[in-house]
Amino acid sequence: MEVQEILAKVKNGSLSMEEAERLLKRQPFEDLGYAKLDTHRKIRSGFAEVIFCSGKADDHLIRIVGKLYEEEGEVFGTRASKKQYEMLRKIYPELQYDKISRIIKIEKKGKVKAGKIAVCTAGTADIAVAEEAAQTAEYFGSNVERIYDVGVSGLHRLLSRLDQIQSANCVIAIAGMEGALASVIGGLVDKPVIAVPTSVGYGANMHGLSALLTMINSCANGIAVVNIDNGYGAGYMATQINRLGVKHE
Repeated sequence: MEVQEILAKVKNGSLSMEEAERLLKRQPFEDLGYAKLDTHRKIRSGFAEVIFCSGKADDHLIRIVGKLYEEEGEVFGTRASKKQYEMLRKIYPELQYDKISRIIKIEKKGKVKAGKIAVCTAGTADIAVAEEAAQTAEYFGSNVERIYDVGVSGLHRLLSRLDQIQSANCVIAIAGMEGALASVIGGLVDKPVIAVPTSVGYGANMHGLSALLTMINSCANGIAVVNIDNGYGAGYMATQINRLGVKHE
């Protein structure tokens, strides 16, 4: 139960002061033995804990999903396999899975989304990372405009969508190969650009290292770079920026 919900129930008389005090005094994490779930993270940061599914034991993942769902009324996980999804769906039929981004989620209905984030990719091979970013931002309450396959090898494609890109509170630029898209966008907008290098490319791409180095060494201003293929990190940071933009509208 969220703090606002507890306070509202105290105000309307459906929850006693003693029970509210007991709920608020709970330790700020749930100790499962093998995991310590940060159940107060949303209170501190505005974002509930997210599950990184890859590599987790089945029993551990089941309990972690269950506990976070119980606490928040929704749950979000990244890098989930189809096998993990099918296992969890037997327990939570409402669980959704996107095989492109590998995201699993149970989401509250009727969420209000605000502001705007533009998620741009250089090519279609970058869409898996882009969807991880876009769906993360949407889950946390941002409107997202997807602008895919606008890489610098055909600059007219990017320029044809410039109005939509420039109207966003934040832009996520996702590219593999040489990673030039972020620099180009950075020179065209007055909002922060989050660059995401992807591991898409031929041998000298070095699994995304060439794109990472290009983005870090960008001559354009206002660009921040996250790790290779880290769509989740980009979506999270873009949402923080978007929330600031919404507050100042």
